[in-house]
Amino acid sequence: MNNFGGMHFIWWIIWFIFLVWIFFIPTDIPYQKTKKDSPLDILKKRFAKGEISKEEFEESKKILNSKN
Repeated sequence: MNNFGGMHFIWWIIWFIFLVWIFFIPTDIPYQKTKKDSPLDILKKRFAKGEISKEEFEESKKILNSKN
């Protein structure tokens, strides 16, 4: 009788856990996203939230577009 039979079983468990971890871990983790918003995106968000008026939005948009 082999004394390492239990160790063989443990290795199968380790491989199973490893494969489950690889295939079922979420690939879209929010904190890994490092995309920065462009100034125009920030301006649009501020306008949508009501932080700035339409006139301020249009003026700022013209300034941003003139820098390109």
